[in-house]
Amino acid sequence: MSDLLLPPEQRYAKLIEEKFQEDGTELQILNLGPTHPATHGIFQNIILLDGEKVLDGEGTIGYIHRAFEKIAENRPFYQINVLTDRLNYCSSPINNTAWWMTVEKALGIDIPKRVQYMRVIVMELARIADHIICSSVMGVDTGALTGFLYVFQYREKIYEIYEEISGARLTTNMGRIGGFEREWSPTVFKKIEEFLAEFPAIWSEFEGLLTRNRIFMDRTVGVGGISAEEAINFGFTGPNLRAAGVDYDVRIATPYCSYEDFEFEVPVGTAGDCYDRFCVRNAEVWESMKIIRQALDKMPEGPFHADVPEYYLPPKEDVYTNMEALIYHFKIVMGEVPVPVTELYHAVEGGNGELGFYLITDGSRTPYRLHFRRPCFIIYQAYNDIVRGGMLSDAIITLSSLNIIAGELDA
Repeated sequence: MSDLLLPPEQRYAKLIEEKFQEDGTELQILNLGPTHPATHGIFQNIILLDGEKVLDGEGTIGYIHRAFEKIAENRPFYQINVLTDRLNYCSSPINNTAWWMTVEKALGIDIPKRVQYMRVIVMELARIADHIICSSVMGVDTGALTGFLYVFQYREKIYEIYEEISGARLTTNMGRIGGFEREWSPTVFKKIEEFLAEFPAIWSEFEGLLTRNRIFMDRTVGVGGISAEEAINFGFTGPNLRAAGVDYDVRIATPYCSYEDFEFEVPVGTAGDCYDRFCVRNAEVWESMKIIRQALDKMPEGPFHADVPEYYLPPKEDVYTNMEALIYHFKIVMGEVPVPVTELYHAVEGGNGELGFYLITDGSRTPYRLHFRRPCFIIYQAYNDIVRGGMLSDAIITLSSLNIIAGELDA
């Protein structure tokens, strides 16, 4: 049997013995994870160390073992949404919206302009929340807890907006086929305006705390770097790809939800290291706030959902008084409305890169096949190559900078 086919512990045991016999050096095996404080999620890296230098590593996933794709293939289309927001739970509304757009693409539904702008707002709020987590936790992993505590309260303010829209905070199940469940209340718009008024000063202070901080820079500049070519070969997308110098953003490459109506920049780095990933995400937060401001100012009038009664639950008062509405309600709740035979792929710019759904339907009430393209699953494959040759402490901050969300590793 080839050594490459052996479990990492056995393979490393042979290397340890050979190295000791060669020059007396004692190598060590370290389990980095699957405990959460080390890895920010339930996954594991088995690392071979020479002192504190990382010689090799192998990642292990599967601790969540949820089988979302197979579950989805046995559920009506509208019930799949509650699975999507368990992928990247740091930016759930992006997952929800991407799924609804995939189904709408299969159905050929024309979405009102107002709905598109509302979706842009919630997706950009989710992007901000996602980047708040990543950037502030990078500070924690370099010994700076203050910034995390300072900006985390504004993630809570974003969650309050989610709660006002959908009733949920973390796993939002936001939206429906064709739009939203209900029109946004005045409180939603008020909370968004308050956030846009308060958060820029807070984010500016957070950046001032870390961006030119000597200790933070020493821990991140030149650490965990990846070249543009390597990033492309591994299938990187999102902030991690742009930090390596590749100007690719799904919102620009294949616009959706009227993103072409908004003016914004796509931040791009050069070195592809931890510091560039930090700076790119921070710059994206400013661009997201700019997009939200434009969407609010340009918000069109119109309905909050498309005119698709066969897919959109009618108002409850109509169900009690109108036979046609009762029939639609029954068929939708019982999952008896099929989706036409089709095969398609739809992607959006998620918090960590291209989040896509590859859908095959056979005309039944459930998908024939459904695959989730989870950006973190793609990115994580490169982790051990990136940290090889570096220090153990660098392996921790590199993992933080990649922002691997465990929910996207098991599907």
